[in-house]
Order: sequence, then C-alpha cells, then structure tokens
Amino acid sequence: MSSIGLTEVLLILTIGVISSVVLLLIPYWRIFEKAGFPPALSLLMLIPIVNIGMIYYLAFAEWPSLKQGQQVKDIGSPVP
Repeated sequence: MSSIGLTEVLLILTIGVISSVVLLLIPYWRIFEKAGFPPALSLLMLIPIVNIGMIYYLAFAEWPSLKQGQQVKDIGSPVP
C-alpha cells in the first residue's frame, strides 16, 4: 500500500486554493462591473476584513452605472 507524500498533498491543496479563488472572484467581478465600478476591485475580496468593508461599500455607495442613467441588466432577461 502506498502513502500520499508531501508533494501530492501540496498539489491537491494548491488546486483547491486556486479553484476556490476563481469561484469567489468571478461573481464579484461581474457585480462590480455591472455596478459601474472597476471590476479589478473584486481582487480586494481576497483580503480578510477588507472583503467585509467592500461588501458594505458596494451596498451603500452610489453606483456609477445608475448615475449615468444606465439600467442594471439582468443576466436572464432578453436584451431589448
């Protein structure tokens, strides 16, 4: 019977961390983009404590997309 070595464990952990980061960033990237903020702000969601502040900022800030008269589009709705 073979045992799992340190290299395999590190590989599995690396794949898990990268996939978790991607799954976290994609929705926030789209949210910041639709709100009219630079989508790169979603990278701040990776920093503990800062991510909580960013959620509150996003919730209570004036959205540039709404200031410009643009409507926030629903993903599932047909484009007129």
